[in-house]
Amino acid sequence: MSTKFDVIVIGAGPAGYHAAIRAAQLGLNTACIEKWLDDSGEPAYGGTCLNVGCIPSKALLDTSHKFIEARDHFSEIGLTVTGLKVDVPAMIAKKSEVVRNLTRGIAGLLKANGVTTFEGSARVHASRSIEFTAHGGGTQTLNADHIIIATGSVPVEIPPCPITADYIIDSTGALALESVPKRLGVIGAGVIGLELGSVWARLGAEVVVLEALDEFLPMADATIAKEALKQLRKQGLDIRLGTRVTGSEIKKKKVVVAYSDSDGDKSETFDKLIVAVGRKPYTQDLLAADSGVNLDERGFIYVNDLCSTDAPGVYAVGDVVRGPMLAHKGMEEGIMVAERIAGQKTLVNYDCVPSVVYTHPEISWVGKTEQELKAAGESYKVGSFPMVASGRAMASNDTVGMIKVIADDATDRILGVHMLCAHSSELIAEAVIAMEFGSSAEDLGLTMFAHPTLSESLHEAALAVSGHAIHVAGRKRKK
Repeated sequence: MSTKFDVIVIGAGPAGYHAAIRAAQLGLNTACIEKWLDDSGEPAYGGTCLNVGCIPSKALLDTSHKFIEARDHFSEIGLTVTGLKVDVPAMIAKKSEVVRNLTRGIAGLLKANGVTTFEGSARVHASRSIEFTAHGGGTQTLNADHIIIATGSVPVEIPPCPITADYIIDSTGALALESVPKRLGVIGAGVIGLELGSVWARLGAEVVVLEALDEFLPMADATIAKEALKQLRKQGLDIRLGTRVTGSEIKKKKVVVAYSDSDGDKSETFDKLIVAVGRKPYTQDLLAADSGVNLDERGFIYVNDLCSTDAPGVYAVGDVVRGPMLAHKGMEEGIMVAERIAGQKTLVNYDCVPSVVYTHPEISWVGKTEQELKAAGESYKVGSFPMVASGRAMASNDTVGMIKVIADDATDRILGVHMLCAHSSELIAEAVIAMEFGSSAEDLGLTMFAHPTLSESLHEAALAVSGHAIHVAGRKRKK
């Protein structure tokens, strides 16, 4: 097997495998190194996203949502269900089947595109030399004209709550619970905490979410976040803001968590505790002292806007570099780097990266929030549309939420779109496309949308920016 390649990609997660496949498509002799193995000993292609993140969590979210719909809401539309019950092992088995099929699919895509794969760990040295150690033992040197680092991220651990095998678990453990905990604690009210908390709350757990920040989802638009908090609490999530966890211990097969809030020191007892306080870049044993690749103050690999590191010919993409830890952001960075290596002029528009929280209703956004624009002193105008006024939402018995469009007051160019509604993870793509092409709110308002659809709500919100909405009155102007 050759040890010299045009491109070597380290990591086969979303950023890595996209980079490797695109490089190979462009005629570059490409290799991809994957360190992690799944439970069966096969390479865990797809990284965190596919194996213990995006895909398995969505499988459980969709299944648990179907359960809660059947239990609590089918009767509202004339359907009666009897004998409904939760079979957690079957649910977990189906989730694992989905993951297994997709990891094998990526393996097939890499092979079909002529990417050489290596299973083991990599260490980057000077002059684009890689020390590769195979899982079965043995080390060899691989060389490349270009290296793309895509090693991803791992869950953050906190000293007050060290991860245990059975009681204090991270997001990976939360995706493999064998039964519904009677009482479940979640540390962190971010994307991961809210999604995992929602899964197990729907299936019957009493869920308490402890969040250190006083503000809920500060990265989202404040209006959307406020309504989302209201809806999640209504669904049974006991979300406590401004609570700082100070310690934990296992007592009589329970987790006792100590924390403090504005009222002083307190404690709660749980059957299980999920630590979901975020993720950090994974660079353990990756960079030799002579690699020339540097880290920033937060431990991310330092790159410029084109994902070049300080070492010539070495790039880094995805969770291991600055920016939101989102699979789709990493995918586009991987493709950009592969195409630039091949001589193309591809760029990633970081102003148009969509974000989604897959609760129900889903929370989605792209672009600037009102609070960001206020802080910057920018003049803007807002149009919004409540889902309760949507014919399709009413017909679907899913009318919670709203869509909000923010545009520049002078130019009408769309600056941000924010959604809280069913299927907003799909609807937000329309806003991303509009913003990618520099659309004004008027452009979106003049575009024909199919009726009846949920997407019409985006159309109405865009019309509302200038006070032209048909099914909702007025607009709000901010200067």
